[in-house]
Amino acid sequence: MPNRTLSLVQSAFIALFMIANSGLAWAQSDYPSKPVKVIVAFPPGGTSDVMARMLADELSKSLKQPFVVENIGGAGGTIGVERALKLPADGYTLIQTGVGQSAVAHGLDPNLRYNSMSDFIHLSQVHSGPNVLVVHPATPYKTVADVVDFAKKNPGKLDYGFTHAASGHMAMELFKQTAGIELTGIPYKGGGPMLIDLLAGVIPTMFINQDAALAHVRSGKMRAIAVSSVARNPLYPDVPTIAESGYKGFEALSWSGMSVAKGTPQAVVDKLEAAISQAMQSDTIRQRMNSVGFVVPPQGSKPYTAFVKSELDTWVRVIKTAGIKPE
Repeated sequence: MPNRTLSLVQSAFIALFMIANSGLAWAQSDYPSKPVKVIVAFPPGGTSDVMARMLADELSKSLKQPFVVENIGGAGGTIGVERALKLPADGYTLIQTGVGQSAVAHGLDPNLRYNSMSDFIHLSQVHSGPNVLVVHPATPYKTVADVVDFAKKNPGKLDYGFTHAASGHMAMELFKQTAGIELTGIPYKGGGPMLIDLLAGVIPTMFINQDAALAHVRSGKMRAIAVSSVARNPLYPDVPTIAESGYKGFEALSWSGMSVAKGTPQAVVDKLEAAISQAMQSDTIRQRMNSVGFVVPPQGSKPYTAFVKSELDTWVRVIKTAGIKPE
């Protein structure tokens, strides 16, 4: 009798286990069955926000559920990421990852409350674009060599504008370290005031996102002398890269992608990865991105995970060498 009772109990547990797992499998195959939240760790209106909303629109169409962007800004993107990681790892929260919150943040704060590799499953990269090294047109600098030659003959006498820990700031730090030059940084609280001062000739040079620079370069109000991508940018076909200007391999990009918290069911991960990759190949997204100088990066979890790791290592090293501290 005890053996028979034990057998009945075991059978009951097995039945419950199978029911639970079949329910879980059904829930995953039916994904998404409700709206999906997309956490953007920056305020509305910026490049990160625009890219997330563009992708969310396409995913809403293909997966037949609303993908709703929620902006949670602050602390260079880390606050939004921290909050997103506290939500269930069920695929109903996508987390926009990017150069600031996923790479630079680790260099600024060794005790960050998340690990951009072990706490995430990186689904796919969404956008990638260079910064542009620009100068005021009244300056004599027309090439990277002009800037480097002056800086080496006059250490610390060439000023540049920067916004703390932004992609343009990181590009300039990498450029200084790579070229072995000493420049003097003038800090700004935002890209808007910095842009105004360069246009007015208050500061002679800076790195700026290519989409923000384009109209001013075309109007002649600023001069673009190099882009920070390895390949030339289609919107700046006549502007050389820093890599081809004597600094082979130089690359400093603005980028973002989509990720989920580690522990998200594999079936959900696979479905999201495929949907994002498909969306990024659409004519709508390609045309919108090309119009502002961004390229569609290689798609999929494997290349994006490797890219995040490479970027994290690069910017931690650059920040440590430069001695940059959190604000």
